[in-house]
Amino acid sequence: MAIEVRIPTILRTYTAGEKAVTGEGATLAELFADLETRHAGIQERIVEGDKLRRFVNVYLNDEDVRFLDGISTKLTDGDNVTILPAVAGGSK
Repeated sequence: MAIEVRIPTILRTYTAGEKAVTGEGATLAELFADLETRHAGIQERIVEGDKLRRFVNVYLNDEDVRFLDGISTKLTDGDNVTILPAVAGGSK
């Protein structure tokens, strides 16, 4: 089962500059563990314990996984996962 994962610029140091990589897993947690086997260090930048890091957004086929089942969200062959750092800011 191949899942395409789009990588934000800030995490591309873990993927040798690749904008997208493929991985496998029945859930997001399994996918992130699989990515870790080829891109050491990436998993800890996305996941903390059994949850997504607070300032990381993950989308499955354009749906925010926080409104699905978080890292327990089920995946199917051909899904697209996008990892985005949260953008924060404010006014002066």
